[in-house]
Amino acid sequence: MEIFSEILLSSEYLTQINMNNITVIGSGTMGNGIAHVFAQNGYKVSLVDINQPALDKALATISKNMDRQVTKGTLSEEDKNTALSKIKTFTSLKEGVEIADLVIEAATENLSIKLDLFKQLDELCKEETILATNTSSISITKIAAATSRPDKVIGMHFMNPVPVMKLVEVIRGYATSEEVTDKIMDLSKKLDKIPVEVNDYPGFVANRILMPMINEAIYTLYESVAGVEEIDTVMKLGMAHPMGPLQLADFIGLDVCLSILRVLHDGFGNPKYAPCPLLVNMVEAGFKGVKTGEGFYKYTPGVKEFTVSPQFNRK
Repeated sequence: MEIFSEILLSSEYLTQINMNNITVIGSGTMGNGIAHVFAQNGYKVSLVDINQPALDKALATISKNMDRQVTKGTLSEEDKNTALSKIKTFTSLKEGVEIADLVIEAATENLSIKLDLFKQLDELCKEETILATNTSSISITKIAAATSRPDKVIGMHFMNPVPVMKLVEVIRGYATSEEVTDKIMDLSKKLDKIPVEVNDYPGFVANRILMPMINEAIYTLYESVAGVEEIDTVMKLGMAHPMGPLQLADFIGLDVCLSILRVLHDGFGNPKYAPCPLLVNMVEAGFKGVKTGEGFYKYTPGVKEFTVSPQFNRK
């Protein structure tokens, strides 16, 4: 009877506990977006990054994005102030995670960085804390293996911009428990998101389909089939895509696209996932899209209009 009670407790405990304290690791585009959504929905958020200027910038971004919601009438000024008051910032990982019920890692899309971080989280967090990663392509199983709690490691792949996009890919690692998966699916719904459960294979669903399309668009440009605007126009008008694949690549970050394609190529060993040489050259040259001011298009800070990069202007 005692053994049965222990089994029942272990299977039901995670679905019963409340997840009030959320820690987000990384205050960049995805991290501040995730923090924004949790705080807006009443959760206490600890936002962690390596330096205070990055955290200050993240808070300013969240405030600015909430101001847009206030202007649109989807958020009141009072609710905005309440949400912002729920976010605390930390440069100390230990202090940022000590009371966390859930940690969501949104650091650089680099395997070695994530493995090192999850080893630290495993040592610093409470035994019952669930560890999630916002990785867009890296194996959840591999990340979980760096911890002593692989059953409590899961993927929560939010889409950019997080406050706007409804989808959350919930990725189960090989050892992720049913209880943890159910808990994260339920939590995602409480954020007014639509979670979709997928299994742990390179690229999951979203990027396994999206990245080869972007890569093929880059090849189409590389082989001089058509220009930047022409390729994007065909996909927008012909396929009803809201944004052309080259503009979308700029928005995601060409370095991120390259990283994901390399994960797909290494994971499947299939040449169809090999990154286009043009993409590789652009990233190596520092043309990474919106984040650097130029990719396939050229972007000017504070100006909504953008133009095709001079590198691709047709004579």
